[in-house]
Amino acid sequence: MSILLDLQNASTSNQLPSEADFVLWSEKALQHADAEWEVTIRLVDEDESQTLNRDYRGKDKPTNVLSFPADIPEELGLNLLGDLVICVPVVIQEAQEQDKLVTAHWAHMVIHGILHLQGFDHIELDEADAMEALEIKILADLGYPDPYVESE
Repeated sequence: MSILLDLQNASTSNQLPSEADFVLWSEKALQHADAEWEVTIRLVDEDESQTLNRDYRGKDKPTNVLSFPADIPEELGLNLLGDLVICVPVVIQEAQEQDKLVTAHWAHMVIHGILHLQGFDHIELDEADAMEALEIKILADLGYPDPYVESE
């Protein structure tokens, strides 16, 4: 399995992981996929995140990650998985507020978003449990702690 990653930086922040990190995290989240997938990750500031979150989710505030799965007819034979929009300042602020390593939180946001693109969700409790368990396993494989354990 491999990924074609289109990384777009529309953020003014200079506190970003490397492109290699984004590729690694995306590939880990797709490790059981049976094809090469194309994903776009767009890094944005609060204003763009808020606009998209308002327009597509009805929530008028910036958010950490938005997932936009591709809706491509299968007969076209395109392996476009979809797009992630990640709000850089929100990710950094959340990591600080939750007393997490910023890199670990970045990894979690990318993995979380890629899992959404694959159809995972966390609306129903059983779906949330399955998605969180997969996130925890993937992050542990990368050497990161469980993101759902609160710091003391």
